[in-house]
Amino acid sequence: MLIDSATIFVRSGKGGDGAVSFRREKYIPKGGPDGGDGGDGGSVVLEACANVDTLLDFAGRHHWFAPNGQPGGPKQCSGKAGDDLVLRLPPGTFIYDADSGELLADLDELGKRIVIAPGGRGGLGNERFKGAQNQTPRQSTPGEPAVERHLRLDLKLIADIGLIGLPNAGKSTLLSRISKATPKIADYPFTTLEPNLGIAELSDHRRIVFADIPGLIEHAHRGQGLGTRFLRHVERTRLLIHLIDIDPADGSDPVENYRVIRNELQAYSKALADKPEVVVLSKMDLAGGEADRDAAVELFGQALDRPVMTISSATGVGLDDLMEACWALLKESRGPEPGWRGSPANE
Repeated sequence: MLIDSATIFVRSGKGGDGAVSFRREKYIPKGGPDGGDGGDGGSVVLEACANVDTLLDFAGRHHWFAPNGQPGGPKQCSGKAGDDLVLRLPPGTFIYDADSGELLADLDELGKRIVIAPGGRGGLGNERFKGAQNQTPRQSTPGEPAVERHLRLDLKLIADIGLIGLPNAGKSTLLSRISKATPKIADYPFTTLEPNLGIAELSDHRRIVFADIPGLIEHAHRGQGLGTRFLRHVERTRLLIHLIDIDPADGSDPVENYRVIRNELQAYSKALADKPEVVVLSKMDLAGGEADRDAAVELFGQALDRPVMTISSATGVGLDDLMEACWALLKESRGPEPGWRGSPANE
């Protein structure tokens, strides 16, 4: 189950207090001050980690505390520092201040680390204050206080290409054919209820990460169907594949179906609607004879006045051409090389 949003409370560790102590040993009068420093408190660190794909760990646990530093001791013994608390998050997580709404960090790279709540520094023991003018200091300093923050975590999956289209357009079937992903596939609408990631392996060790977004419907931006809840997961993609069923079972017009999705993208985000798009007619094996298929493709292309690709995920026809076309378009676009995110856990 994909959990893509969570609110948590984090607190770093308090610094340990410095000690006030004097050396007391036989035959050593006036041993002098020997109070040690307090240990530093642990920091709360956020890290983008491989094989972490949801915020599930944070949906059920909302409080995360780093350990405090220990106070200093006699004989110039420093207190033990608190260990850092490292929270493992999926790449693509935005971190917001839950109170102000300010964006604090974007874990957009694998291995990226952010100290979101630094631990308090340990206080100074009285040994630090000795001098010619003050040979028996009795002062020390307390450890610095902990840092507390309310955080909102929002996940936007990182993929090279997003698969969009109406329910039953063939997105999940395509993903299952070009990758090892195993999304649920059935002949009824809204089979897919959450985004799925898959990695397509091309020749010469090339890889493309795909995100299958659950089917949109008309007026999704108003909350109908699954709404636009999952469109956030294609905002980071560099390319969209728009799948259109060439012969919808409900008798609808493929051209109108294309425009429905385009209108929803525009209503959600102009930046998303402006992304490069490959229009693909799917389920070509169900479109009757060759002459009927060719006529349907020609009419569709004329109506849109743009190039259209055709595939059949069931038979595999056109899939290699589609992958090569996607790779070429990704290379033309700016940004990291395709497939940079690495394998998701469900692969």
